[in-house]
Amino acid sequence: MMTSLDQPSFSLVDHDGRPVTENTYQGRWQLVFFGFTHCKVVCPRALRRLSSVLDELGETADRLQPLYISVDPERDTPDVLREFLRPYPRYTGLTGSVDAVEQAKQEFRVFARRKYDPTDPDGYSVPHTAITYLLSPEGKYAAHFLDSITEAEMTVSLRTILAKTGAP
Repeated sequence: MMTSLDQPSFSLVDHDGRPVTENTYQGRWQLVFFGFTHCKVVCPRALRRLSSVLDELGETADRLQPLYISVDPERDTPDVLREFLRPYPRYTGLTGSVDAVEQAKQEFRVFARRKYDPTDPDGYSVPHTAITYLLSPEGKYAAHFLDSITEAEMTVSLRTILAKTGAP
């Protein structure tokens, strides 16, 4: 198993129930965010921000495949992810077995751990790393964006990276 972020690998299922790997999306830039559907603040905020960035990029956004990888596979089935991502139609939700999600987290060096939460109907939340990763069309790590980045900063960074690399 490769744990270097240079070229992370995964074997998951998309929100339509199709098996996918890192090779599924080769040929397109991948914008990868880890989260979960029961997240109350961080994930909805990140998805809104990333969607605004994609809107701002215009046609350039067509070069990107936004991926939302669940860190809560016990609740986040393909159907649950598909419904959750309905307001964010550019995103493909990914989930899988607990082991498959754990491997994906390790590949991207993402922290996520179940924590007791009396305000959640299921009694837990899943605090997690809030970083957006950019992978090249070859599936190699190209950049990452912290949760604190503004929409404007991320838009400029993505435009710059895609322009420098002669993105298709």
